[in-house]
Parts: sequence; structure tokens; C-alpha cells
Amino acid sequence: MMQNRTVPLSQALIDEESARAHLLQSEKLASIGQLAAGVAHEINNPVGYVFSNLSTLAGYVQELIKLIDAIDSAASLDDLKQFKQSTDYAYIRSDVQDLIGESEEGIERVKSIITALKDFSHIEEDAFTYADIHRGIETTLNLVNNEIKYKADVVKAFAELPKVECLPSQINQVVLNLLTNAAHAMGPRGTIYLRTGYEGEHVWFEVEDTGKGIAAEQLPHLFEPFYTTKPVGEGTGLGLSLSYSIVVKHSGDIQVFSEPGAGSRFRVWLPVHQCVRPQEVSE
Repeated sequence: MMQNRTVPLSQALIDEESARAHLLQSEKLASIGQLAAGVAHEINNPVGYVFSNLSTLAGYVQELIKLIDAIDSAASLDDLKQFKQSTDYAYIRSDVQDLIGESEEGIERVKSIITALKDFSHIEEDAFTYADIHRGIETTLNLVNNEIKYKADVVKAFAELPKVECLPSQINQVVLNLLTNAAHAMGPRGTIYLRTGYEGEHVWFEVEDTGKGIAAEQLPHLFEPFYTTKPVGEGTGLGLSLSYSIVVKHSGDIQVFSEPGAGSRFRVWLPVHQCVRPQEVSE
């Protein structure tokens, strides 16, 4: 009798774990969709003004070509000077330098976003490697800039850290979830503090916001699947659950400090070395 009940129970646990894995994967895909929208906006801005600058530069080039051609046909130096003045050469010369400089800045911005996206999205990585936590934070911050810049100022206080044995893209996912949660917790505008530290054989990073805070009775449930403090329709309740699974996979821990009206602080602890390979968890 006992054996007959054990088999269905085991299958139920397998089904529950499979469903949980699918839900966490859905949360990852939702994050990617959110990132895609933000990245598209961040890229469109510099591409837009680079395109506009190229159009203006094309007109300037035509004017300068006319000026060069006039050298051959000018009857006198006075005629050439008069033609030069008619093309507003002084203004064109000055503006060309500004347009080129602005366009170079725009292209560099696009390059930095693409580099950050490549660093962030090593989706298939499954081997632990030593990585720079600060680079991961900066990469993720670069990608969610559109989500944050209208809601909060970002203040960074980074300590000197050793490289950490981890799955970098998964740690980036944790940073992404914490940053977006912090941005969503804001009122009209606030501040997000990013800090790092190193104690013993562990490093930590934390995200603190000056938002609305979390009630004491909600704190024990934050990492439960489907639990969310956001209004209905504004959160899946899987972001922190996914983050917790990733941190546990890294033999780490997440601490939460929050009071209503006083903001929230999430601190993630990670061992520098994975002495014993942690058990695989669903991704």
C-alpha cells in the first residue's frame, strides 16, 4: 500500500519541479524582452542623431566640392574669396568638426551597448569561470539604463574585489532583477546605491533604493515563486525566486533589509571559490 502511494507522489514532485523550471525560464525570457525594448531605445537615440549628422555632412560636402571646383574656374582671387563667402565656409568648417565629434560619440555609445549585451547574454554557459563582478554590474547597468535614468540617480561605491568563480551571465541576471525592482520601487524620482565589498572568502554586492520599502510581514515571502509586492499585472513574482535559485546554485546567500517608507537593500554574498561544485538547480 505504501509503495503504491510513493510512486504517484514522486511523479508529482517531478512534475512540480518541471513546472517550476518552465516558469523560471519564462521569467528569463520576460527579462530578455524587457531588455530588448530598452536596448532598442538606447540604440535608436545615437543612431538617430548620427543619421541626421550624416545628412547635414552630405550637404556640406557638396558645398565644399563646389568651392574646390571654383578654384579652377575663378578668374581672380577676389572671385574665389567672394564664392567662399557665399558658401558660409567659416560656419561649415566649424560645424563639420562638431558633427564628426558628436557622431563618433554616438557610434561609441552603440558599440558599448552591443558589447554589454554580448557580455550579458551568454545564455548557454554552464562552466564556472573567474569573472570580474564589477564588470558584470557595469554591463547590466548599461543595458537597463533606459529603465533607470528617468526614475533614479545611481550612486556607486565599489571596493577592490578579487575575481569570483561563477556563471557570469547568471550573476548578471541577479543584478538585472535587483536593479529593475529598485527602479520600480521609486516614487517620482529617487536614488539607487550600488555597493560592493570583500570579507574573508566571500564578496558581496548590494542594491539599495530610496523607494517605498517592504512591510515586515512580506519579507519572509519575497523569494517564493509568484509572490510579488507590485500591483496586480505589474509583476510575475518570479524575478526574486529566480535570483535566489541562482545565488543558491553559487553557494551564496541574499540578505534583505527594508522598512516601509525607508527603501530596501538587497545584499548578495558569493564565495570567491566554488570549493564544492554546487548541485545543479533549474535554470
